[in-house]
Amino acid sequence: MFQGSIVALVTPMNSDGSVDIGNFRSLLDFHIENKTDGVVVLGTTGECPTVDFDEHTFLVKEAVSHINGRIPVIAGTGANSTKEAVFLTQSAKEVGADACLLVTPYYNKPNQQGLFEHYKAINDAVNIPQILYNVPLRTGCDLKNETVILLSQLSNIIGIKDATGELERIDFLKDKVKNNFIFISGDDLSFLDYMERGGCGVISVTANVKPDLMHNICNSILNGDIKKSKNINNQLSSLHEAMFIESNPIPVKWLLNYLGLINEGIRLPLVELDKKYHTNLIEAFKSIK
Repeated sequence: MFQGSIVALVTPMNSDGSVDIGNFRSLLDFHIENKTDGVVVLGTTGECPTVDFDEHTFLVKEAVSHINGRIPVIAGTGANSTKEAVFLTQSAKEVGADACLLVTPYYNKPNQQGLFEHYKAINDAVNIPQILYNVPLRTGCDLKNETVILLSQLSNIIGIKDATGELERIDFLKDKVKNNFIFISGDDLSFLDYMERGGCGVISVTANVKPDLMHNICNSILNGDIKKSKNINNQLSSLHEAMFIESNPIPVKWLLNYLGLINEGIRLPLVELDKKYHTNLIEAFKSIK
């Protein structure tokens, strides 16, 4: 159910920072039309740290209602407070999300025992498929392989989104976790190699602007056509890099606005893309044949 190109969806906003629900729904339609295989609402790319509880529940509910079962909806419900993560995960379940994505707690830097207990508490509290999310460059906290192995045995934890870019992790883990545990890349720059090693998909920033090509890459590799997937991905290499020319989601929101798909809104402390990068981003997008 959770495989292929899963978009790390931006949260469209108006110039005053308010949620733009019209363009939110339009983006969901855009992704379904372009064969995106799933959507993550309110992950890092969705500016989850600046979205309040009411907005969070509202956006997940809207995504579930608008998509209406056509593709899976994964809600980002991680937090550095276990109590808050449980609340958001329960809320996502109540409004019908198919799964939850749980980033490692940020800033407070728990040790591995603390991470295990954090995830176990959420697992025990809410009966919904849960995907671990490890992105130490953003959180200051690394979920070690040994802890992933232990967590994989819990009933509701079904997989991991690995944004470390360290391919040896999947090599080490894939034979040590439960059989149905899934591996999803969280790094557009290395996702193809990750999938070759046993990953089932990618939660992608690039898919916001090139959903059709990201779907085709994933579909090709899942069907064993590595050559085709590499040929398509080579077209996107410059765009993958440009998506992180400044902190995500600054570049992707700017490009979506440039393409006329969303308004220019973004919430502080993030600001619009520096003008010196505009040409780079446009050229990276236009270089795709």
